[in-house]
Amino acid sequence: MKAAKAKIKEKEAGQSRGEESFKNLSGFEVRPLYGPEDVSGFNYKKDLGLPGEYPYVRGVHQTMYRGRPWTIRQLGSLSSPAEANLRIRQLIEMGATGVSICLDMPTIMGRDSDDPLCKGEVGSCGGVAIDSMVDVRNVLEGIDLNEISINFVTNAQSAAVLAMFCAVAEERKVPLNRLMGTLQNDILKEYQAQKSFYFPPRPSMRLIMDTIEFCSQHMPKFNPISISGYHLGSAGATPIQELAFMLANGFCYVEEGIYRGMPVDTFAPRLSFFFKVHNDFFENIAKFRAARRIWAKTMREKYGAKNPRSWMFRVHTQTAGSSLTAQQPENNIIRTTIQALAAILAGTQSLHTNGFDEAFSIPSPRSEKLALRTQQIILHESGVINTVDPLGGSYYMESLTQQMEYECYKYFEAIEKLGGVISAVEKGFFQREIAEAAYRYQKDVDEKKRIIVGVNEFIEDEEHEKELRLVDPEFERKKIEDLKKLKRERNAENVAACIDEIRKTAKGHDNTMPCLIRAAKAHVTLGEMIGAFRDVFGEYRDMKIF
Repeated sequence: MKAAKAKIKEKEAGQSRGEESFKNLSGFEVRPLYGPEDVSGFNYKKDLGLPGEYPYVRGVHQTMYRGRPWTIRQLGSLSSPAEANLRIRQLIEMGATGVSICLDMPTIMGRDSDDPLCKGEVGSCGGVAIDSMVDVRNVLEGIDLNEISINFVTNAQSAAVLAMFCAVAEERKVPLNRLMGTLQNDILKEYQAQKSFYFPPRPSMRLIMDTIEFCSQHMPKFNPISISGYHLGSAGATPIQELAFMLANGFCYVEEGIYRGMPVDTFAPRLSFFFKVHNDFFENIAKFRAARRIWAKTMREKYGAKNPRSWMFRVHTQTAGSSLTAQQPENNIIRTTIQALAAILAGTQSLHTNGFDEAFSIPSPRSEKLALRTQQIILHESGVINTVDPLGGSYYMESLTQQMEYECYKYFEAIEKLGGVISAVEKGFFQREIAEAAYRYQKDVDEKKRIIVGVNEFIEDEEHEKELRLVDPEFERKKIEDLKKLKRERNAENVAACIDEIRKTAKGHDNTMPCLIRAAKAHVTLGEMIGAFRDVFGEYRDMKIF
């Protein structure tokens, strides 16, 4: 093997491609050939094991997709609740087994549609406008909450949206313990990358833990958080940074739960994760495998979890929106297919595939259907589900997984030296690391060290007409009109009492979810709930990174 590697190196020395051509997105040098010596010290039982068994490197279920396919979870959100409802129904009819509901920009920023700051933004960004329980009711009209898993892409506003969801379920006589789905609800990555936070980190963490505690007690089938690496990667983090920062955030939530007094096995089984899958095929697969091993070992050995479900790293995946190009957009179909295949070979539990036109528009009906069909073709025609973990034991894969794990622990040490995740956020560590990685990536593209087909190589000059999906310009006016009518007709005295209760609860230590659910039933709006918290917690301005 050593002689073979030497010959390849010798042959490459006379070729034009430099070493930079053979580095993955994390900056690891990829060797020309891998063999047994590249996984020296590898212990099959300890480091790999069987699918469905500790440390779960080969997958969290014994039979994986032979027993049950991954959840095909496509986005079902458009500008109005009625349109979102129609889209959800269409996705279910086409074979989706779960739906994700994104929010418009005003809702993301915790403001109602009639807020003057939101003029021109209502229904924007391909998300649905949620002002009150009425909107959640309309989004979910006719959807069987006993059968369909609902994912709310919410963060700083998660407690308010969860309260409205619970209120609608109770109104429909669906027990909370039957509800299935996920809140994104990961506030730490907001400070690190996405920036849609309202309050300082510590009171924000209090609200996150309120939702985790409430769900652990009342909603055993519902994931109260989806700890996200996706947004870190979209902001420019390398795959190793995405892995390390996401896991560090996950362990931070675990520690906060334990500090609150919750036994780890009462809440850890429902913690879930959210990965981005980018273009480097094998690097992405190794990222998932390393994540499962690190999570399992740390939960068992450091945090003393006894329930095997607490050791399982369960993950939803989305193909990389940041990899999509407005140039030659049909190329994105190929990119998305490669990324989706990587996620499936990596053992994801659910998957969203992007529309090919998302670089310049809300996805068109045609691109949404192609995105869904991409998953169905891989599932039913490719044969990759026929055996569990077909890449297990590959010299390259196991070596790369070990390298991802080793580099991940180096980041953990750096974060610990800064005083932990929240302290590192306040000191700007994550923001600087991600900004520098984004700069390096763009520089490589600009200098053609990394080829992006249609962008910096194989460029075409001709313009093609693009199908755009636009928000109805009348929607904002109608939405504001409906909201004002709701505010006029509700019981003002009851609303004022609920808002006052939210403030009082925020000042104390009780869980905020029960009073938020009462407020949702009284038609207190999302903006009013967030406003009550803002009165107590104040607003946060983060450190600027240049």
